[in-house]
Amino acid sequence: MLIPLHTLILKYNIIFSGILHVGAHECEELIEYEKYIDRSCILWIEAMPDKVDLCKQKYPHLLIECAIVSDSEETVKFNVSNNGQSSSILELGTHKEAHPWVHYVSSYSATSKLLKNVIEPYNIPFNFINLDIQGAELKALKGLDAEYLNKIQYIYSEVNSKYVYENCALITEIDKYLNTFGFIRVETCMTESSWGDAFYIKQSLLTRYLT
Repeated sequence: MLIPLHTLILKYNIIFSGILHVGAHECEELIEYEKYIDRSCILWIEAMPDKVDLCKQKYPHLLIECAIVSDSEETVKFNVSNNGQSSSILELGTHKEAHPWVHYVSSYSATSKLLKNVIEPYNIPFNFINLDIQGAELKALKGLDAEYLNKIQYIYSEVNSKYVYENCALITEIDKYLNTFGFIRVETCMTESSWGDAFYIKQSLLTRYLT
């Protein structure tokens, strides 16, 4: 996370009721999350089965689902990168120039899922979402829909100001979509490679949290 979690918690007086982390990789954020919330209130989503198995072995009682999430249920090609973290349903865009040592080494076909259907079996009152799925963040949000987005208070997301991945959503598009649900982008940290992290908060909470 380019924007430290503890900084956001202190600045916006965040109290977690449930965390949904989309793009778990190896659950690197778990240690930080557990300073503020119990493991049983965190749900992880990860597309790569080997990473899901690794996380289950490493962390007992972890709640994690193996799923490729998008805005529709269809057969998609998932690209696996040599560094793991750049794996995506999208092809590499400017990423190839910014990080020429990263490339796709394999791919496989699978059926994508709607995020709302993946999380539906869990009785967790999510109020914080963290999205890190290499250009597909807006697709995941659209698969969550209003039923859940109206209950969420905070969204932390990887964002792109250029097409780091082909046809990825740009930060302005994510802003526009989340604005319709009352979210305002209050923090942004971009890298020289045109990708970064952004933090959104429900506008209805913003005045109270900054007083």
